[in-house]
Amino acid sequence: MAVRSSLKDTGPQPRTNHRLKASTVRLMKQNIPLMIMFLPGLLFYIIFKYAPMGGIIIAFKDFNLRDGIFGSPWVGMDNFVQLFNQAQSLQIIRNSFLISILGLVVGFPMPIILAIMLNEVRKMWFKRVVQTLVYLPHFLSWVIVGGIVLSLFALESGTINRWLEGILAEPYPFMYEKVSWLFIYLGSGVWKEMGFAAIIYLAALSAIDPHLYEAGSIDGANKWQQIRHITIPGISTTIILLLILSVGKVMDVGFDQIYNLQNAVVSDIANVISLYIYQIGILRGQYSLTAAMGIFENLVGLVLILLANYIARKFNQGLW
Repeated sequence: MAVRSSLKDTGPQPRTNHRLKASTVRLMKQNIPLMIMFLPGLLFYIIFKYAPMGGIIIAFKDFNLRDGIFGSPWVGMDNFVQLFNQAQSLQIIRNSFLISILGLVVGFPMPIILAIMLNEVRKMWFKRVVQTLVYLPHFLSWVIVGGIVLSLFALESGTINRWLEGILAEPYPFMYEKVSWLFIYLGSGVWKEMGFAAIIYLAALSAIDPHLYEAGSIDGANKWQQIRHITIPGISTTIILLLILSVGKVMDVGFDQIYNLQNAVVSDIANVISLYIYQIGILRGQYSLTAAMGIFENLVGLVLILLANYIARKFNQGLW
């Protein structure tokens, strides 16, 4: 009887597989417009993200343009040894880590706070005006934002120093003091990206059931208690997801901002990996050395994102 039942069970499998294939084909045909819309993004990542990965081989070669990637002599780990034997490299890594950590501590909570504040606004016209104003800086290039910052904090012609002329005997060198420069750097980054980053949190807030707030209000919870016990837990998954992704970029200090705001006086703190790659790799042509630095930067990011995800999984909030 067991043999007969097993023979009967194997009969409908080809028909089931045929139905599954037909359903898959039908689903793909229905989603052709979405797949076409997805294609440019896919091509972008293939061409500009995945294809260039083959070039990391130059970190293990004495690369020169005449011999090319495959013709240049193999040197193994010599570039990494040379890189970490330079005192400048350790300072650059320290600066990159310090600025990124401070940027994460200062910049990560700000979009969350902004999204919660906007979510509590009941006047729609005011909410739209504020959203437009805080989103706008994201669409400005760092050349423009850097010009605005310099026009505000310049030593002689800066707007703020002109205001301070009646208070201080001499203008304050905001852009030439390490502490003030660092605060300006962090503040300009928050100002530029805070509004756009809040969009994700606003979308997450819209998914929270309004009846939870009504129930909390009936139970006597004030606004702060509602935010603490309803709003923040409701978007906690989104917060942890974006935090894990942000931790993976701890060593990645953007080139545009640092290039437009740095100067020789604060080079001890402003000299970071992205600026080092530009100065040594592009301007001086030491491609292999800067490729080794790039590999180190990405390996540190990979380790950090794996560690952050491992910790998040302990609280059932992992990215994978």
